[in-house]
Amino acid sequence: MQTPIKKSDFVLRPYMQSSNLRATFQLLNTLVPYVLLWALATQVVERSPLLLIPIICLLVLFSLRCFSLMHDCGHYSLFRSKRANRIAGFILGLVNAIPQHWWSRDHAYHHKTNGDWERYRSIGDFLSTDEFAQLSPFDQKLYGRLRQPWIIFPGGFFYLAFKPRLILIAELWGCLRYTWQEWRKNPKCSPVKIMSTYQPQQWHGADEFWDILLNNLVVLSGWWILCHYLGTAFFLGTYAIVLMLSAAIFICIFFVQHNFEGAYAHQTEGWDYLQGAIAGSSYLDLPPILKWFTADISYHSIHHLSERIPNYRLRACHEHNRHLLTQVTTIRFRDWLACSKLILWDAPSNQLVSIEQFYQQERAQRMTAVVSQS
Repeated sequence: MQTPIKKSDFVLRPYMQSSNLRATFQLLNTLVPYVLLWALATQVVERSPLLLIPIICLLVLFSLRCFSLMHDCGHYSLFRSKRANRIAGFILGLVNAIPQHWWSRDHAYHHKTNGDWERYRSIGDFLSTDEFAQLSPFDQKLYGRLRQPWIIFPGGFFYLAFKPRLILIAELWGCLRYTWQEWRKNPKCSPVKIMSTYQPQQWHGADEFWDILLNNLVVLSGWWILCHYLGTAFFLGTYAIVLMLSAAIFICIFFVQHNFEGAYAHQTEGWDYLQGAIAGSSYLDLPPILKWFTADISYHSIHHLSERIPNYRLRACHEHNRHLLTQVTTIRFRDWLACSKLILWDAPSNQLVSIEQFYQQERAQRMTAVVSQS
């Protein structure tokens, strides 16, 4: 009988050491080319617009790498110090218009609950089969339509370009409304004191608020300045394409690293963190160049075993522990569309299923019921 694998069997600690030198080099080899590509795009657009296509493709890839390095900063693994990670994460977040501290807190919850589908329903907030069965036929169709692969393009663009702006507006409005209502009840109370008692829904603590506020101020100011100097149509058009494509790619990568045939998708009772990391995370078989642009996030099981391992040590750690990772599923490009169908969680069997599989199970159950009654 094979002995169960324990987390202590893995050699992780030697790979948790961050290097300020390597982190700084990664920032430079990512942000400098990104800025230079924008400068090149401004020179090319009037002479030969067709040359914008390869430049946009490269901008998408470097935008993707910016997000990947920001992700490391959120785990405080890129640099040695927390402060350096926060500063670098804020700067990298500006590239994709996303507040890093706010995003990282939500992402940390994913790490704590990976594979526990009762608490965390993946990136698409997916339904269980029981919840899906309670929907009307129209809502079931709508659910399926809104989770088709193409939705990652408008969905990803909305998530980066609009959501951080909308949550700030919504919370500020909610705070003002709350202050006004409470002040009317007690005019003698200071409005500032009332505001301090407001409980926001979209961020936790003052640090997240300032991160969201500063991100919005810098991003919106940057957009206005770049529109003024580069031209509104050129900048917004190019930036929108880059943002939409890079967001779609990263959502796709995140999705297939957790939604795949046979993925560990357990109820809270009996859920195991180690199994969530090993069997609930896939290994993405990407070409070396794409591994570089995604900062080796394809070694995802190791990343979930210890998020403090910086991206530049993930591969070495994966190779060192390869003999313990036989349960990890390898995902290739040809598997991605099949993975996109797994948008329901079947709690009784602790597995992910497609809507087609759900309907097949329903038909089988009805047939069994008819046979048993006859």
